[in-house]
Amino acid sequence: MSSEYLIEFVDVWKKYAMHHLHHRSLREDIVSIFKKDSGETLKNTEFWALQRINLSVRRGECIGLYGPNGSGKSTILKIIAAVTRPSRGDVTVRGRVAPLIELGAGFHPDLSGRENIYLNGAIVGMSLKEIKNKIDEIIEFSELSDFIEMPVKKYSSGMYLRLGFSVAVHSSADILLMDEILAVGDARFQKKCLDKIRQLKPNRCMVLVSHSLQMLSDFADAIIYIEKGQIKEG
Repeated sequence: MSSEYLIEFVDVWKKYAMHHLHHRSLREDIVSIFKKDSGETLKNTEFWALQRINLSVRRGECIGLYGPNGSGKSTILKIIAAVTRPSRGDVTVRGRVAPLIELGAGFHPDLSGRENIYLNGAIVGMSLKEIKNKIDEIIEFSELSDFIEMPVKKYSSGMYLRLGFSVAVHSSADILLMDEILAVGDARFQKKCLDKIRQLKPNRCMVLVSHSLQMLSDFADAIIYIEKGQIKEG
């Protein structure tokens, strides 16, 4: 594996049990990290979510993952974020990762927006000093200053997006993962987020998941089509 790549997948496979297909939560994925799995064979209740995935991404590069629902795109992001691990194959991730792969993931519903900035910032690898230095900038970008002391359980999905995106892009993470995060929220804030992505792209490694080919075409250096857990050529 070459050190010039921040993300490398070599012949990666991932299997899930059928009963997890529609009900697998982020918590269940985290628990699965500590379960040993030889990854060699399938039981009757299991299926391959990913098969033979090979990809690599350098700093300054952005790849887009495109394909139907259930094709394995989000599973790739979860493996990069170390939320789950492959059943077979080798994965190397170099640097800090800021994942925006589930709306509200990493937030505690009973804590305020301000408190959740500290919590979410720590999750993406920010130091306490870094969070303190950037918290005003994070709040300003999110445009949630009037609601920042409110428990986030009262936030709308659009407000979750604003806060989560703002924390991620103000961290010094090397790798940004974004899964349909701009599908929520108003057009003006979406444009603001896209402008921020353009600004960060030269110094980050990015993986975007979207059903919008136009959006991926605007940002991604390469678009990878995933279907039934496999990369389809052409």
